[in-house]
Amino acid sequence: MSSATAPDWLNNGDNAWQLTAATLVALQSIPGLVAIYAGIVKQKWAINSAFMAFYAFAAVLICWVVWAYKMAFGKQWGAAPFVGTPGPVVTMKYELQHAVLPAAGVSAAYPLSTMIYFQFVFAAITMVIIAGSFLGRMNFSAWMVFVPLWLTFSYVVGAFSIWGGGFLYTRGVIDYSGGYVIHLSSGTAGFVGAAVIGPRLKADREDTRPNNILLVLVGAGILWMGWNGFNGGDPYTASPDAGAAVLNTNIATAMSTLVWTILDLIFFRKPAVIGAVQGMITGLVAITPAAGVVAGWGAVIIGSLSGSVPWLSMNVMGKKVALFRWVDDTLGVFHTHAVAGVLGGFLVGLFATKEGCEAFALKTPGGAIEGHGRQVWLQIVGALFIIGLNLFMTPLILYFIKYVLRIPLRMPEEVLLIGDDAIHGEEAYGFALDTTRGPISGDPEIGPFTGHSPPRSTPPLSTGGVSENKHEIPAARKAD
Repeated sequence: MSSATAPDWLNNGDNAWQLTAATLVALQSIPGLVAIYAGIVKQKWAINSAFMAFYAFAAVLICWVVWAYKMAFGKQWGAAPFVGTPGPVVTMKYELQHAVLPAAGVSAAYPLSTMIYFQFVFAAITMVIIAGSFLGRMNFSAWMVFVPLWLTFSYVVGAFSIWGGGFLYTRGVIDYSGGYVIHLSSGTAGFVGAAVIGPRLKADREDTRPNNILLVLVGAGILWMGWNGFNGGDPYTASPDAGAAVLNTNIATAMSTLVWTILDLIFFRKPAVIGAVQGMITGLVAITPAAGVVAGWGAVIIGSLSGSVPWLSMNVMGKKVALFRWVDDTLGVFHTHAVAGVLGGFLVGLFATKEGCEAFALKTPGGAIEGHGRQVWLQIVGALFIIGLNLFMTPLILYFIKYVLRIPLRMPEEVLLIGDDAIHGEEAYGFALDTTRGPISGDPEIGPFTGHSPPRSTPPLSTGGVSENKHEIPAARKAD
């Protein structure tokens, strides 16, 4: 018997899994990418890089519930087959009602509030990924404005067109969990935006050693495990296909990590940790559009290619093609997300199985291996739409911020020299003495803290290669 606490359409297991999956995806952004960004940059950029991600997560949620969710997953806005009608989703009646995507004709066995939150965490991580291209020079005030504008004029268009019932959805483009909507869009927007904003200081581009590789590994682990919710939650139910998506995600990611590491070992003679993390990310990205519709052997192939094609893109094309040397894409988001996203989207057109598509409730009869070669062309069309959208919209938004709102896109040179302390008045690692204590017993050299270090007969301990002058490579390391 239906009641307010147990309506007929509610499945407690589906609701529990969807909330769990959403939380796993949220953890990918905070603390996952926050930790990666804080550790992978120079020490003077650790706080600013992490906080750009942290801010984006909070800002996207407010925009999402006030107007953006309905633009991505609501009713079609007039005759426009690429965006929904904006509006708020904050009333209790709305939050408790049955989750339905009206333009797509899809429903789920849980409340709309669960669906809203699940879709939000995908929108948020897209913005956080874009930040990776802008680290080390973008004005934080400009970033604060860019986040809601790009969400409103780019992300929701891609999401509605491919997922929410728009024209690419109705034509049968497959994007299981965001290879196009999230990764190709963020990789394209990040690269174009980096070109518009301009590069970091020359010294920052030449000395790119991470300040904390162990922190990067912690963030990477959270990112990998969180992807179980990223891809496992997209059937909108705790179905057999959700299990297949989780397994295939991990197969492809492991394969990609191994291939990237082997290529590093062959060509650079060292198995780099940061390289392995890049390979992990490209594996996660490439399997995302295909996770629940390809078989395990398809996941192995996708992982092999995602560990090698973006490796070539980053280490060969990225170093030899003038465009990639000119555009300062700080973390190589173009290679890890745009290239891997296109690759995965194309491969799903080849390897999507009939059984996988049926399990995911798609009408598409599979990809080229099932005799449906048209799917390959549909995937190419979907990729071209997302690329074109962001080639146009991203610079338009940035130029609006710069020339209409009069907010500089880059920090002043004097701020770029200093970093976190000049922007936020904080430093990532504070090793000051406790001013509430007297002299430390057993060390007569150290007296009460006066704001200055006492004289020493020996140099201070190394702080990971960072000298007293933050803008100069220590003499002991210059030979590197």
